[in-house]
Amino acid sequence: MKRSLRLLIAAAIAMLIAGLSAPAQAQTRSAGLMNFSSDGRYVACSNRDSGTVTILSWPELKVQHEIPVGSHPEGVAWIGKTHKLACCVYGDDRIAILDADIGRIERSIDVFDEPYGVVSTQDGSKLCATLEFPGQVIQLDPALGVVTATWQVGQMPRGIAISRDDSFLLVTEYLTSKVLKISAADGAVQQTWDGASTDNLARQVVLSPDDQKAYFTHIRSRVTASHGNGSIFPYVSVARLTGEKIGTRLRVPMDSLLGARVTANPWDCDVSADGKRLGVVFAGTNDMYLCHILPDDYVELEYEKGVRLGNNPRAIRFSPDDKAMLIYNALDFEIVVLQVPSGIEIARVAVTDNPLSEDLLLGKKLFYTALQPMSSRSWISCASCHPDGDADGRTWQQPEGLRQTQPLAGLSWTHPVHWSADRDEVQDFEHTIQGLLMQGQGLAKRPLPDALGEPISGKSTALDALAAYTNSHKCVLSPFAKHGLSASAQRGQQLFFSAETKCATCHSGPMMSDSQPRPVAEIVRHDVGTGKDDPSERMEPKYDTPTLMGLYRSAPYLHHGKAATLKDVLTTSNPRDEHGVTSHLTESQIEDMVEFLRALPVVDPESAATAAGLKQVIK
Repeated sequence: MKRSLRLLIAAAIAMLIAGLSAPAQAQTRSAGLMNFSSDGRYVACSNRDSGTVTILSWPELKVQHEIPVGSHPEGVAWIGKTHKLACCVYGDDRIAILDADIGRIERSIDVFDEPYGVVSTQDGSKLCATLEFPGQVIQLDPALGVVTATWQVGQMPRGIAISRDDSFLLVTEYLTSKVLKISAADGAVQQTWDGASTDNLARQVVLSPDDQKAYFTHIRSRVTASHGNGSIFPYVSVARLTGEKIGTRLRVPMDSLLGARVTANPWDCDVSADGKRLGVVFAGTNDMYLCHILPDDYVELEYEKGVRLGNNPRAIRFSPDDKAMLIYNALDFEIVVLQVPSGIEIARVAVTDNPLSEDLLLGKKLFYTALQPMSSRSWISCASCHPDGDADGRTWQQPEGLRQTQPLAGLSWTHPVHWSADRDEVQDFEHTIQGLLMQGQGLAKRPLPDALGEPISGKSTALDALAAYTNSHKCVLSPFAKHGLSASAQRGQQLFFSAETKCATCHSGPMMSDSQPRPVAEIVRHDVGTGKDDPSERMEPKYDTPTLMGLYRSAPYLHHGKAATLKDVLTTSNPRDEHGVTSHLTESQIEDMVEFLRALPVVDPESAATAAGLKQVIK
C-alpha cells in the first residue's frame, strides 16, 4: 500500500515537472545568486561555501556542470542571449566569464574589490557590476575582458538591475537600503529612494516587467532596543519609478503580512514574468511567502501562500513560464522547486557537496537561524547583525552603553570578546541566546556560570559548534595593499610604530591588538578617553583593544561609533591624546596615517600569528 502511494506521488510529481516549459525568452535583468538563461534552457546557481557555480538544465533540473570559480562567489548573470555567464567572485576581487555549454571559465576580469551583483545588456555587449567596496558601479566588455568605465555610486552597493531598454540601472546600498537610479550610459545618478534611518542590509533588487516598480528586501534595525521583541524587523520595500507617486517608496512589514506570523532576515525576492506575484525568502526563519502584487500604489502586496523551506534560503526565481519557483537553500546545498500557486514541492536537487565540517555546518545553521533553540520570537539571529561575519554598520544602545557592531574576522586570535572584554569565550554568548535579546531555549543547561567564570566550552556540542563557526572568519587583505604600501602609507606606518605616537603600544603584534587569549586574571583593557563621550556607559570606561584589520570597510569606529572616518579617530575623537599621541601631527601626517590604516592587513595576519606562536581559539 505504501509502495503504491509512493509510486502515485512520484508519478504526480513527474507529470508536474513535465508540465513545465521553457519559453523562448526568460527574464535575466536582475542580479542574483540564481538566474535563468534567456532561452530558459539553463539555470545557474552560485555556491558561496563551495566556491563554485552549478549549471542545471531546465525543466529537467539535471546538473550539467559544477565550475570552480574562487572564493565566495555571489551574483551571476547570463550574457545576452548566449550560454555564457558572468559570476562575481566576491572574495577574489574578479568577475569570471563562464561557458555553460562546456563548463569552464573562459576568462577572468580583475576588479578593485568586492564585486557583488552583475547584469548584462540585452545584446550581451556590456556588463554592469557593483563593487561593494569602495562603492562603485563598473561597466565591462565581456568579449575583451576589460573594465570600460568606473562610476563612484553610493555607499556599499550590492543589488543591481537593468531596464528593458538598457537605459538605466537600479542599485541598492547595502547598509542604508537606499535605491539609486543611474544612467547606464555615464553612471549619473538620476533619482534616489531614501530609506528610514533604521533600514539596512538591502541586497538584490528586482524590476517589475514594465519597469514601473522595483522590489527589494531589507531589515529594520531599531538600535535603541536591545530586546528581541523590538530590535530587528523584516521588510520588502517597493520603489515607484513612474506614475503619480514617482520617487516614493513603501515599506511593507513582512512580520505583519500574515497576522502575528513572524519572519526574519529576508534575503531575496523575485517578480513573476506576468507581474502578478512576488516571492520572498527569509533566511532566518526558512520561509517563503508568495504574494499578490496589487497595482494600487497603496497596499502593494497581499499574502497568498507561505511555505516552510530548508536551511538558510538565499535565492528565489520564478520559472520562465511562472508555473514554478526555484529556491536555493544555501545550507542544504540544494535547489527546491515549488509549484505555483499551490506551493507543492515538485523537485529537489543537490547543487554542490557540503564543503564544511560537521561542526562548522551545525554552527553556521545555528548562527543564521532565528528559530528555537536560538530565538523564541523569530525576529533575530546572530546573522541579523553579523551577516557572513561582517558588521551591520550600526551602533546599538546596549544595557552597558553604546556598542558598535564589529566584524568577526580574526576573532579567534583576539579573545576576550566584546568591547568591554566581559566574555572570555564565544560560548559565553549563550547568555545572549537565553537573554532578553534572543530569548531562546539555548544550547546549554541552566543555570549558566558567569561570563568570566567557569568555562561553558565542552558542555554542549551545539554551543561548541556555534563557537567554531563564529571563530572561523578569516581576515582578507586590504585592496589598498594589493601592490604593496604606497609612499604615503609607508610614512604613516613609520608614524604609527613610532615611540612618539605610541599607537603600537596597544595595537601590537600580527593582529595589531594586545587582546589575546589569556587567563581571565590577565585580561588587558585600556581607558582611552572614549568612555567619557557616552553618558549611557554603565561599565568601567576601559575597553578591549580591537584588531585594526579591515578598517578600510568597517566604519563607523570606536566602541560608541561616533568616529565616522579614520581621520576622526585620530583627530576629533582624540582631543586629549589618550588614544595615541596625535594632536601634534600635521594634516599631511594625518593623511599618511589614514593611508596606512586603510591598507591593513598588508599581509595575511593569521600566518604571521601562527609563525609567532600566538595562541588561537578554535572552539
